[in-house]
Amino acid sequence: MKGADLPCHCPYCGYSESHNKFWTKEQIEYAKSVALNRVTGAIIKDLKALEFNHRSSGAFGIGISMRVEGQPHPIRYYREQELETTIICEYCTLRYAVYGVFAFCPDCGEHNSLQILGANLELAGKEIALAATVDQAMANYLTADALENAISAFDGFGREACRVRATVTTDPAKVEKLSFQNLAGARKNMQDLFGFDLAAGVAADEWDFSCRCFQKRHLLAHKMGIVDELYVKVTGDPDVVVGRKVPITGKEVISLIGILKRLGAHLLDHLP
Repeated sequence: MKGADLPCHCPYCGYSESHNKFWTKEQIEYAKSVALNRVTGAIIKDLKALEFNHRSSGAFGIGISMRVEGQPHPIRYYREQELETTIICEYCTLRYAVYGVFAFCPDCGEHNSLQILGANLELAGKEIALAATVDQAMANYLTADALENAISAFDGFGREACRVRATVTTDPAKVEKLSFQNLAGARKNMQDLFGFDLAAGVAADEWDFSCRCFQKRHLLAHKMGIVDELYVKVTGDPDVVVGRKVPITGKEVISLIGILKRLGAHLLDHLP
C-alpha cells in the first residue's frame, strides 16, 4: 500500500492505527528518560551558572558560597529483542518479522495463518520425497513423522485462525481451548461456534479418509503406532489387525496434505 498517513496493523492482534501510534514500552521509557535527561541537565547547567564563593575577610569575617551538585536524569537505554520469524506477505509482498509464527501483515492487515499452513504442509511433503531415497526403516520413520507434522500444522493453523476471531463467536472462552487434532470434534465445534460445516470443504470419502489419517496420528502419538480396538471401532478400517503396527504410506500422506490445504481454505472462507 502506498500513500500518505496509511494505517498500520499490529501483527499480533490486528489493531489498526496510524504508524506513529505503535511504540513498545521500552521505547516509551527510553523517550521519557531522554526528555528528563535534557531537562534536568539544562536546569543543573543554569544553576551552576549561579554558583559563587565569597571568601571571608578580616578576623571575624563570614564567607558564603553556593555550589550545585547532581547529575542529569539517567537515560534508560535498551536493546531491541531479536525477532524470530521473517515473513513475506503473500497478499502485498511486505517483508516483516515477528515473535512466534502467526501474525497480521503490518501493511495490508491480512492474517498469515493459511500461508503458514501451506509452508508447513510443503515441508511434510518434502519428508515424503526424502523417504523415497533412504532405507526402509528411515523411510517408515519419515513417513510417520510427515503424517504427524501435517496434522500438527493443521491443528496449529485451525487454533490460530479461530483465536483471532474469538470475539465474534457464541463462546469466546471455548475458542481458546479448541483443538483440531480430532476432525470429528473440530467439525462439531465449528458448527457450534461459527455455524458452518467443516466437512463440506471436501468430498465425503475424502473426509472419511482424513479422519482415518488423524486417528493413525493418534496411535503414533499415544500407542507407538499399535492398532487398538478403539481405532478399529472409530474408523472401521478393514486393513488393520489389532496389536500390529498401523500401516502408513507416503501416498496416503500426500493425499492428506492436499485435502488439508482445501480444508484450511474452506475454514478461512467461512470464518467471520
